[in-house]
Amino acid sequence: MVHSHDHDACIDNAVEEAARLCAERGSRFTDLRRRILIMIWQGHKAVKAYDLLDQLANEGGSAKPPTVYRALDFLMDEGLVHKIESLNAYIGCPHPGGDHVSQFLICDVCETVDEVTSAGLNKAVAKASAEKSFSIKRQTLELHGVCAACSKKKQAA
Repeated sequence: MVHSHDHDACIDNAVEEAARLCAERGSRFTDLRRRILIMIWQGHKAVKAYDLLDQLANEGGSAKPPTVYRALDFLMDEGLVHKIESLNAYIGCPHPGGDHVSQFLICDVCETVDEVTSAGLNKAVAKASAEKSFSIKRQTLELHGVCAACSKKKQAA
């Protein structure tokens, strides 16, 4: 997947929006939570909790697994990150201010993850669940495949 944007600005915007939302909601956006959010936003690949722990340790931190998992739970509860269940990893949310249902396009070659939202798909899922009188509490749709950039590389080879 091609991401041709100013990635530093991308990270700065994510952190600024997180700080704004947390202040608005009265939630504590601690230094550790901020650092973990920055680490998650460093790429468009999902990041595992133990990779975050390793990176914190390399920076001289002494965070333990429960501390990182609590920070990740906070970031998810605030809608700042999503958990990619099939990878047991986390990705930053590009639009954390609103309530939304997303789908994730996961490239099995380069491991990038793109968050997309399909109103049509969301309506179809809502209709199907309503027909069964089923109340959806949480929804994650992960689609694994090959992104355009990796497909081009394969065709060129």
